[in-house]
Amino acid sequence: MIAVEPVDAMRAALVAGNPEVEVLGGVAEDIPLEDESVDAVICAQAFHWFATTAALAEIRRILRPGGMLGLVWNVRDEQVDWVAALTQIIDPFEGNAPRYRSGAWRALFPSPDFVPAGESCFRNVHEGPAEQVIVDRTLSISFIAALPPAERQRVGDRVRTLIAATPALVGKAIVAFPYETVAFAFRRVG
Repeated sequence: MIAVEPVDAMRAALVAGNPEVEVLGGVAEDIPLEDESVDAVICAQAFHWFATTAALAEIRRILRPGGMLGLVWNVRDEQVDWVAALTQIIDPFEGNAPRYRSGAWRALFPSPDFVPAGESCFRNVHEGPAEQVIVDRTLSISFIAALPPAERQRVGDRVRTLIAATPALVGKAIVAFPYETVAFAFRRVG
């Protein structure tokens, strides 16, 4: 397994948490691997950031013929009232940040280089203390993390207020943050 990550701090975290994984610096448009050298490329929670023809061509370049491209996202389950309320706190800050739900990434498909090979959707939960799985996760969203410290603090305070007002969350040592995982598979042609 090889991970490719452009950010130094994220590479360091990958290495610290997964010493058995080879971690390389690189970007989707310039992957530091040989032509046709991998069987699969998996992009989890990321493809929307580099959904360009250049990135897709680079992925094709490193995949062996018949190799698989997997795209995976965990999407907040907004059918749950408090999750929908959380989205209302988050969304005003998104600006023009690429997002899975915009669907812009889909414009690359169908592609002459990739054929659909499957799609799956299933529910899952992230369990843990509310401060970790709701507050910390919210504050780590790219466009929230990039806010000035005082504004980021206000977002955190609003999320904590939501938790305190939600019977399913308040006072619970462990909470379940519901997600829907969506996964798409494409096979490299030729």
